[in-house]
Amino acid sequence: MKKLLAPLLLTAGICLMAGSSGADECGNVTIAEMDWASAGVAARVDRLILENGYGCSVKLVPGDTMPTFSSMNDKAEPDLVPELWINSVRTPFDAAVKEGRLVEGARVLSEGGVEGWWIPKFIADAHPKIRTVQDALKHPELFPSPDDPAKGAVHNCPSSWNCRFSTANLYKALEGDKAGFQLVDPGSAAGLDGSIAEAFEKKTGWLGYYWAPTAVLGKYEMTLLSFGVDHDKAEWDSCTAVPDCPAPKVNSYPVSDVYTVVTGSFADRAGSAMNYVGARQWENATINKVLAWMDQNQATNEDAARYFLGNFQEIWTQWVSPEVAEKVKAAL
Repeated sequence: MKKLLAPLLLTAGICLMAGSSGADECGNVTIAEMDWASAGVAARVDRLILENGYGCSVKLVPGDTMPTFSSMNDKAEPDLVPELWINSVRTPFDAAVKEGRLVEGARVLSEGGVEGWWIPKFIADAHPKIRTVQDALKHPELFPSPDDPAKGAVHNCPSSWNCRFSTANLYKALEGDKAGFQLVDPGSAAGLDGSIAEAFEKKTGWLGYYWAPTAVLGKYEMTLLSFGVDHDKAEWDSCTAVPDCPAPKVNSYPVSDVYTVVTGSFADRAGSAMNYVGARQWENATINKVLAWMDQNQATNEDAARYFLGNFQEIWTQWVSPEVAEKVKAAL
């Protein structure tokens, strides 16, 4: 796949090239502010750095995965999406990159988007032999069900989420019922989050589906369990992620590729601002902390972006030249 200045993701020297000359080159930029927190914060960080560090004139527009990708691919609008989960649009995305309509920037989530079954870290620390889902299923007494404390619970996704199918199929493949567990419906996203919060308040076990980066994993320390097998994409596509698959097998969740993506036309005119677009990435633990602060303070995307720029300078100053960093700091 075509990369945007691929070596810059690994070499600090590229960052030093991101000088102030971009002010005359960058011009007008439209950035998709996607409707989930990590991407919304990234959009605001991009706006603050591109405007104050490179002299761009930035307009934020609402975004979501499919409509934003389609608009960028068909109309070259908006110019930039800070956080695109590539797996959901893999085939048309690869074609768009190959044909030059879209350009892949930094892998904004350096570890990718992570899904799976988690337990509280305090449970993992107290029971070091529990490292896989299969290990956890040997101990229903550690993960009591809210419906029947005599049984264990595997917390599923809300009914409107696709992960509900994979979780149910994996529960079936692992014979969770025979292990003394129930598959628990949280009712809603708030219900799922609340079940984790309650487990930490009561210092009781919790087992179920969650993902990163999120505010919840920034607030509560959780341990991701292995399924003991590699991800089998063919099995995933044909069964694991399919509702009511009759004979599911144990499988692992895929790691989602999450990139910043720009239009080919913007890449051609952006000048040194592209060095920043190609270098800007963070670890899930970092954005988890920012999202946790955002949740605790009922903050906006803009608030969280400024919090990040003010409190994680050792990270973002590596994405830009010293001259650009000073301009951004002065504007905060």
